[in-house]
This record gives sequence, structure tokens and C-alpha cells, in this order.
Amino acid sequence: MTERRQLRLNLFVYPGGHHEAAWRHPGTDPGRLLDIGFYQELARAAERATFDAVFLADGPSLADNVRYASRFRLEPFTWLAALAAATERIGLIATASTTYTEPYNLARLFASLDHLSGGRAGWNIVTTGAPQAARNFGLDAHPVHAERYDRAHEFVDVVSKLWDSWDDEALIADQRTGVFADTDRIRPIDHEGRHFRVRGPLNTPRGPQGRPVYVQAGSSEDGRAFAARHAEAVFTAHQTLPSAKEFHADIKSRAAALGRDPDRLLVLPGLSPFIGSTEAEARRLQREFDDLTQPEYSLDLLHRLLGVRLTADRLDDPVPRELIETHGERGNGSRFQLVLDIVERERPTVRQLLHRLAGARGHQVVAGTPEQIADHIQEWFEHGAADGFNIMPPWLPGGFDLFAEHVVPLLRTRGLFRFAYEGTTLRDHYGLPRPAGRAAVPTSPKDTA
Repeated sequence: MTERRQLRLNLFVYPGGHHEAAWRHPGTDPGRLLDIGFYQELARAAERATFDAVFLADGPSLADNVRYASRFRLEPFTWLAALAAATERIGLIATASTTYTEPYNLARLFASLDHLSGGRAGWNIVTTGAPQAARNFGLDAHPVHAERYDRAHEFVDVVSKLWDSWDDEALIADQRTGVFADTDRIRPIDHEGRHFRVRGPLNTPRGPQGRPVYVQAGSSEDGRAFAARHAEAVFTAHQTLPSAKEFHADIKSRAAALGRDPDRLLVLPGLSPFIGSTEAEARRLQREFDDLTQPEYSLDLLHRLLGVRLTADRLDDPVPRELIETHGERGNGSRFQLVLDIVERERPTVRQLLHRLAGARGHQVVAGTPEQIADHIQEWFEHGAADGFNIMPPWLPGGFDLFAEHVVPLLRTRGLFRFAYEGTTLRDHYGLPRPAGRAAVPTSPKDTA
């Protein structure tokens, strides 16, 4: 009998929660947002719920809107190292930029995290969309979109070579003979490319997973092509089932065309659930959060997504679609189109659109009973729209506690989600194989896929 396909669930952590006004809600304690104990408690709660991983987003610059929302950034390797010490099984996924880091340093950081966590590391590969990051790194301007992706392809290639510069059998540690490492099994990579020259080898042995799991977040044309070639999991944002199904099918098809097994590429949309004992109660809870939003913050978010600046004196007017089409900027192409689709489909007022985006910055927000949330997850999972989800609680810890206590048991009884971990590494949880080292197989495009 064929084993039933299982959901993959990550806890996506933002300080305080994913709703932009979460830090103002009585269920959130802003005083704990820089307390590592708070995040360790969250990670242990996610591990008790047998989640695949916790995930921390990151960016190399201060958000322009920190005046009104808890959008500071904790350095992810420090954060995840502390979570690794407080947990045993749950995966640990960190965001790191290919534009504003160097391959050798990044390879060392992830190799260390993978070793010290027993094989639980995952790399969310981003090219960085924030142009203000450039001057933090001595650049006059942010590299253009295509240039960032060209660098990213080579960056992943270099890092992959570094992680494979030690054979699995290189570390001997033979106390009898006195041989610690077989240096014939440790090789320089001698990479010379357009963006990087790296001799290698890495100064860290090959990790428990062979290499950390490759995760990617980006739905533009360049992002899709990059994910199809490199990613093993894709984080994405969709508002409708047809949109999610199209993306899921497209990414899998692209991967297959490159000779990859599409079942080894997981598509994980974001989902931010408001949960109540009745649907009306859940919607009241959502309104509580929406009523705490600051229009200035929300309008700034809309400006960054669309490139059009609207004003607070017209919040109850319809969103001016013609203005967006005429003057909008598609700098973040996939999110631009997502917001434009909401405007076209729902014809909201400016205030209604701001509330739609306040919950999770374009990811789907669902309000309902535990059964309704479970139904939604099951529908997308079984209709070819998702292999699992990034759960994005509107506030923390309460939003996640409700999901773990009331939704996870329903998913388990429906046979959709595990009752217990069956493995120890993030690759085990995701059902992904451990990649062979480069010395064990002929080099081919699949090696870096």
C-alpha cells in the first residue's frame, strides 16, 4: 500500500506576530520581543506539535516603518543556535542573502549550525529586495533584479562545492593510528566565476545532512526559475486556490524539465489563521487587530508594494485602480500582481485593502473555527495547491497556541499530519534524501539542483 502523503508545517516567526499591530494587542508582551527565552518557548511548543521547522525571516537593513511596527531584525544564526540548544528535533531555517554575504562565510555559518543541531539546518536563499541595504555594504546602489539572481546562481554553486569539499569519510579521528582526517578526501574547489573566486576547501567537515535544506522565497519569473533549479522547499504567497495551483504546477513542471524529481520540491504557502469557537468570534478577533493598525504604517506598506502613495484622507474611497496601472512600480513583481488581483477581484476601499494586507503582508489570512481552518488546509493540500504551509500566527504566543491545540489534532485525525517525528534531521521531516557528495557521483547539473 502506498504511504499517504503528509503535510509539512513550519512555524514562521516574526517578533510579536504577523499582524502589523500584533505588538499593540493585549495578548502580546512587547517586553519579551528581545528575550531569547520567549523564542525558545515558541520553538519547544512547535516541537511538541511535531512541526517540521521554525523559520526566521531576515534582512540586512532597518525597515522604514519600524516607528509603527515590530519589524526589527534579529541575526538568525545567533537566534537559531540558541533554539538548537533548547530543542532536539525541529528544523531550523534561517534567511541569508546572496547579495550581501560571501559564500565562504555563509558556508561556515550553516555548516556549523547543521553540525551543532544534529542536522536540522535549512537556508532560505534570498537576493534581498530592500534597496536601502546597499549603503550598509559600501554600495552606491542596490544591484538590479536580474544581476542579483545571476549572482545568486553562482553563489549557490560555490556554497554547494564548499559543503562537498570534504568527503563523508574524510573525518577519521582514529586514536590508535593518530590520523584525524584523511587529507586525500579534502579538496580545494578552485572556483573562478563572474562574481566569485574561492579556493576552498571549507574548514568544517561535511554536515549531517550532506548540506542544509535549500529553501527559496520568490514568485517572480526569475524567482521561479531559481527555485526550479536549486530549491528543495519554496515559500510563497497566494490569495486564491487557482493562483496557488498554478504556481504549484508551474514550479513542479519547471523542476521536472531540469531533470529533477518534482516530489523533492515542496511548495509551502503562508497562512495566517485567526481562530475562534465560531466563525463570528474569529472575525471579531481579526477586527480587534485591524482596529489597532496605524494608517500611516499601512499606507507606507502599500506604497512599497505598489509604488503608489495614497493619503489618509481618502481611506473610505475605492482603491484607485487606474492610478496603480498608470503610476505603479512593479519592483516586487509577484507581490505587485497579488495586490492588484485583490483590487480587481474584491473592489475594496483603501481602508479595506489596508486591512487585507495588515494580517500577513500579502499572505493569506483565514478567520474561522478550528474545523474551518483544517478544511482550508486540507482543500489546498489535496487539490494540488500546497505540499504544506508556513503557519504565520497573527500574534505570539497565543495565535500559535490556538493552532497547535485545536487545529493540529484535527489534521492528525484526518491522517494528514504526523503524530510523532520519524527522523532526526530536517531532511527526514521533509522527506528529502541526503545528497551524495561530489566525489561519490559524477558532477552534473543535478548536483546543485
